[in-house]
Amino acid sequence: MTKKIIYILLILVTISTTGFSQNAAVEFSANDKNLKFRGVAELGFLAVLSHRVQFGKSGTYINYVSEGGQDVLFPVSRLSLELEINEKHTVTLLYQPLRLETTALLKRDLIIDELAFPANTGVNFLYNFPFYRLSYTKELMPENEKIDFALGASLQIRNATISFESTNGSLFRSNRDIGPVPALKFRTRYHLNDVTYTEIEADGFYAPISYLNGSDNEVVGAILDASLRQGIKVTDEVGAFLNLRYLGGGAVGSSDDDPGPGDGYVKNWLHFMTVTCGFIYEFPSF
Repeated sequence: MTKKIIYILLILVTISTTGFSQNAAVEFSANDKNLKFRGVAELGFLAVLSHRVQFGKSGTYINYVSEGGQDVLFPVSRLSLELEINEKHTVTLLYQPLRLETTALLKRDLIIDELAFPANTGVNFLYNFPFYRLSYTKELMPENEKIDFALGASLQIRNATISFESTNGSLFRSNRDIGPVPALKFRTRYHLNDVTYTEIEADGFYAPISYLNGSDNEVVGAILDASLRQGIKVTDEVGAFLNLRYLGGGAVGSSDDDPGPGDGYVKNWLHFMTVTCGFIYEFPSF
């Protein structure tokens, strides 16, 4: 796994820094104070549109919404730091916590990694899938005063814990996973006037190849994190926005590294929507 992380990092660094290395060094030396540092925070709610998971080829394909208690709204937050260089190059570090804890009474038998949870059993469901993402984008329309358009790449680290435990503690199954997920990224912003703007941003990738999706086998994986944002400039340093986001993806396949119980097969697909309000603070240029 370590070799694969290094391999993916090298690819992303090569792709992302090609444009930067061609002209940023000259620009930076000419104006080494043209840096902008921003902090962004969002807070709102998450709705599960669809979420299904299966552990083991003989396991039950579980519907989290109708069977696992994910038919309610969940609090969600999102934090990021952005470093902008010469109004062309932006490096972003993002942390997205994502923890869904529910309890439900089973309507049918569920088989999870060869363990049967009988109908009428109370089960605590934990879906904990926070992620960390490092992104680089380059502005392709720096001279246009109305439209910004940037392309780049991201490296996301998944850190998943998925567990099922009967409320009496007698039955338990857990699946944990950590690994790199590369993605392509774009961001475009239309300035309606001097204080308001509309922005579309997306990170996404479809990876049927093990070296690209961070698995030791040919696990098919995909992610899409896409948002529509309406923002307003409150002061020179402070901005506010309303954000609508789709967060989806998943994976299907088997892993030989899974120590069991079970055969290592996993199928997990999710479709989430979040509505958040956020604030941006831009530190003085330095």
